[in-house]
Amino acid sequence: MDLATLEARLVELETRLAFQEQAIADLSDALAASRTEAARNAELLRQALQDLKQSRGDFFADPSSEPPPPHY
Repeated sequence: MDLATLEARLVELETRLAFQEQAIADLSDALAASRTEAARNAELLRQALQDLKQSRGDFFADPSSEPPPPHY
């Protein structure tokens, strides 16, 4: 191989490496965003379940804590 061929191969490898590094950075950013969104969704789900439990507790209140009907 002559020097020009080696230099061309080196440039090609450097170019591929640069694209791979950019792809890895993009994937890393996407993974971080996905983890942030998953954490936010988990918190929203936790809050929704807590609200549901609260509303079910209010709906199915203990009858002994209710005041007597007006006709007593």
